[in-house]
Amino acid sequence: MKKIHLLALFLLFAGSVSAQYYDPNRPPRRPRRYAEQREQKQNPVQIGLTVGLNNSNIVDANNSYRGTGVVSGFNAGITFEAPITYNFSFAPEVLYSQKGYFAETVDGNLTQRYNFIDVPLLAKFKLAPGFNFLVGPQVSFLVSSNTTFDNGFTVANQNNYNYNGNNTFIDGVVGLSVDLGRYVDLHTRYTIDLNQTTSNNTVIPNYRNQTWQFGIGFKFN
Repeated sequence: MKKIHLLALFLLFAGSVSAQYYDPNRPPRRPRRYAEQREQKQNPVQIGLTVGLNNSNIVDANNSYRGTGVVSGFNAGITFEAPITYNFSFAPEVLYSQKGYFAETVDGNLTQRYNFIDVPLLAKFKLAPGFNFLVGPQVSFLVSSNTTFDNGFTVANQNNYNYNGNNTFIDGVVGLSVDLGRYVDLHTRYTIDLNQTTSNNTVIPNYRNQTWQFGIGFKFN
């Protein structure tokens, strides 16, 4: 009989505790992923800024093993991100980007710098929380260039703004980004011209630009 009384008291106590934590009118908990999806729907497009470093050179259009020395420049611009699904976003950008190359010749050292407006049209895939893969095409518009030639005695410098050849290029882009938080990310990318330069102007040889980019991005919303 004592055991029956103790069992009854235990069941009564357990029922009262359960009633304190159970509310039939409270909606069921949603998983964290559902909350993130809902947040994406509330903020469909994110706008931001990016700034970074370029390390670039050119490779022979007919022989990818032949290249030149690297020059450094910077890139900066506006970023956009429009979520399509939870793991996939469309991420276009508009960047000002400095590229170029360095070459040692028998007559002296040549440094060529190009100024581009780059428009990457990237697909962004979330591989893991905070870790993303980027891939897509890029349209690059050549704005101007600067040529410096040093023969050891004199330095010749020339700015060029008008070209007889093609000044629009289609590039391929692959990269990775790491989210440091909701509003900041670090990213690295590799870009290369898919079409070679074709011009009789000696300022633009038949080469492809290739660039390693390292940068940091900031989102506003």
